[in-house]
Amino acid sequence: MAPLRVFLVLLFGILVMFQTFSLPGQFAHMAQESPDQAYLRWPLTAVSVFWLLCIQVVIVSTWKLLTLVKNDRIFSDAALAWVDAIVWAIVAGWVVLLGVFLYVGFRASDPGLPLLLFLMLVGVAVLGLLMVVMRALLRQATTLRTDMEAVI
Repeated sequence: MAPLRVFLVLLFGILVMFQTFSLPGQFAHMAQESPDQAYLRWPLTAVSVFWLLCIQVVIVSTWKLLTLVKNDRIFSDAALAWVDAIVWAIVAGWVVLLGVFLYVGFRASDPGLPLLLFLMLVGVAVLGLLMVVMRALLRQATTLRTDMEAVI
């Protein structure tokens, strides 16, 4: 679990750097280079930062779940709350991605970007649904463990 924690911290730090420096700077540069698309600077910045925030929620929730595993408390309502946080972060990111897909899809003259966004939309939907299934499995395992503890 230690290597996973190291990479979670590393990923979280990189995402913070992107949120504060890279993405705002990139979109400011885009606005200077393409004044006809300068109106997209702030919406693109906000959407990108929001998506990274959703990923950060997943990282923190995963960290908390790892702590519950380490403390042998994974089969508890606390674990379900952290899995719910992951599911809702994925749902929120997916809804915003859907909005971006629709916006780009109705304006695009080339099918490349809409197809890429559609692929991402399907991929995030699969990830979200997989987490719903994992939550249901955790709920069943928690119920079974509780029942077994009551019998013993």
